[in-house]
Amino acid sequence: MSHPHPELKAAPPLPDGGLRVVALGGLGEIGRNMTVFEYAGKLLIVDCGVLFPEETQPGVDVILPDFTSIRERLDDVMAVVLTHGHEDHIGAVPYLLRERSDIPVVGSKLTLAFLEAKLKEHGIRPRTVRVREGDRRGFGPFDCEFVAVNHSIPDSLAVAIRTGAGMVLHTGDFKMDQFPLDERITDLRAFARLGEEGVDLFLTDSTNAEVPGFTTSERDLNPAIEQVMRTAPRRVIVSSFASHVHRIQQVLDAAHQHGRKVAFVGRSMVRNMGIARELGYLKVPSGLVVSLRELEKLPDHKITLVCTGSQGEPMAALSRMANRDHMIRIGKGDTVLLASSLIPGNENAIYRVINGLTRWGAHVVHKGNAKVHVSGHASAGELVYCYNIVKPRNVMPVHGEWRHLRANGDLAIRTGVDPDRVVIAEDGVVVDLVDGRASITGKVPAGNVYVDGMTVGGATEASLKDRVTLAEEGVVTVVAIVDADTGALAEAPDFLARGFVHDDTTFEPVIPVIEKTLATAAEEGVGDAHQLEQLIARAVANWAFRTYRRKPLIIPVIIDA
Repeated sequence: MSHPHPELKAAPPLPDGGLRVVALGGLGEIGRNMTVFEYAGKLLIVDCGVLFPEETQPGVDVILPDFTSIRERLDDVMAVVLTHGHEDHIGAVPYLLRERSDIPVVGSKLTLAFLEAKLKEHGIRPRTVRVREGDRRGFGPFDCEFVAVNHSIPDSLAVAIRTGAGMVLHTGDFKMDQFPLDERITDLRAFARLGEEGVDLFLTDSTNAEVPGFTTSERDLNPAIEQVMRTAPRRVIVSSFASHVHRIQQVLDAAHQHGRKVAFVGRSMVRNMGIARELGYLKVPSGLVVSLRELEKLPDHKITLVCTGSQGEPMAALSRMANRDHMIRIGKGDTVLLASSLIPGNENAIYRVINGLTRWGAHVVHKGNAKVHVSGHASAGELVYCYNIVKPRNVMPVHGEWRHLRANGDLAIRTGVDPDRVVIAEDGVVVDLVDGRASITGKVPAGNVYVDGMTVGGATEASLKDRVTLAEEGVVTVVAIVDADTGALAEAPDFLARGFVHDDTTFEPVIPVIEKTLATAAEEGVGDAHQLEQLIARAVANWAFRTYRRKPLIIPVIIDA
């Protein structure tokens, strides 16, 4: 397996007839998937998503891929192909279209509908190209064929990209459910046909590469969902991803069967289910879905609410119910069904919500105690199956953290792919397919671009570090009035502390430290206010660490007297 090395240089020019592949997101993380293909001077982008922040990134709304490496070449972009409508694949499209609004955006009916609803909020009208499985379209030198795949959102596609350098098959996110609710299975016949023609580079979803066997079918959840609807004494509150149309379909069917009415709660849930219903992806029995107002008039055992917040997001409906900050008051006898996964990194937030709901008397049914979730991604058995059908010449695992990518690469090798042709890359690593061989040739910048309120890219690693310091250590402002002539303190400094444990006498011992610092500076002829501020900040920081083992953020302010 070829691995990236930290000492990679900037990539050399692409050889004539070669194909360059650069992931700007989605490798080494689950999210912000974006892959740029370059051939004959033109670019094709597959997916353009966002990553959700971790606790170490306070105040960040979402994280975008870094467009730096393509910014000068936006005119060369032939199209953005979207494999499916999840946020981690479409969420950054508005930010890309802000930079060039007429890039054609290619996707299936539901994917484009979800995207257009999102773009409307940004005030952008995109140039869209609607495709479906079986279609073949040319975008400059890229000949794209679309293949049906099954995932946790309807209408997902894999894409085969034919170029003069060879064929790439990108699975997008997929699994191989043999009994999907919409009867649209992953098209293994197409995978086999493409394999016969010759797949030179296979990009495969690594999310579940560490999970042995096969991902169970969505239909296997029916008994557990049905049991909740049948046995719950009072209301049933279901929380799911706002895009998981099939899961919500199962909930609607079970509620209907047991004489319950359903209301959708939460902006994204109401919007997405409206779109899915309009386009015919969600089949709603007549009279089943009612408004919240009508629902309130019904007896408790006739009520089902479908809401967002299955990942413990603080602003989503379910978290607010757990915190008693929602019009829906959870009480004894209510049943809450969490029909979703635990995304890595969200576990604590989810358990906090489960505990909050349980405290108010609810019975919480979740993945840990009932069969109410199956993954949207292929497990090891399915991945191996695909390698054996496709027989790729080179493999590049995508969509996963390091452990997932490595596990997926190992599976490819076990099916007979030459270890030298399994490329484990990171964001920004350049992979060139030349003369039928894929290898790492360099790297391009691919940092984190933070969206913070209305600013894009304004927050940096340094400012986030400051925020974490503020949260963990507090802040101390030192206001010193300095005599311009002598350089000494004109009066005792003022200390304003927040989040730093202190009383009125805490800072008295540091005054001599500041006096000594200023005296030394005067001797050395340092009179510049900015330099003095830096010296005082360092002295106070050292004192705080020596005395209290704390590292607060120090803000020095010097005023000339």
